[in-house]
Amino acid sequence: MDSTGRLEVVQISEKDFLEEVFGSRGRIRVLGALVEAGELNISQLARRTGLNYSTVDRHCELLRKLGLIKDKRYDRIRMLEVDFHEIEVRLKKGYGLVFRVDKGDLG
Repeated sequence: MDSTGRLEVVQISEKDFLEEVFGSRGRIRVLGALVEAGELNISQLARRTGLNYSTVDRHCELLRKLGLIKDKRYDRIRMLEVDFHEIEVRLKKGYGLVFRVDKGDLG
């Protein structure tokens, strides 16, 4: 987040986006845990992924900036959840990389 508390939007190419997300086992584990569980806080994510709290927090910050997860607040408790319905990545001969994030009807 920036100094005003607003989320910074990261503008990167599709290739860089894929490398940022899928180039890290930790980020893949965090996304997998959130997809499986629905909502988790940072401590729960750390336990489920086997990563330490600060590492999970850094991964979540980047995933938020990339628009893949979002926060939900319940008083002082911050829960995290995925902000997509489906991610599709394909390599297609003659077309190169085919990438799509479906936000679906997430309400």
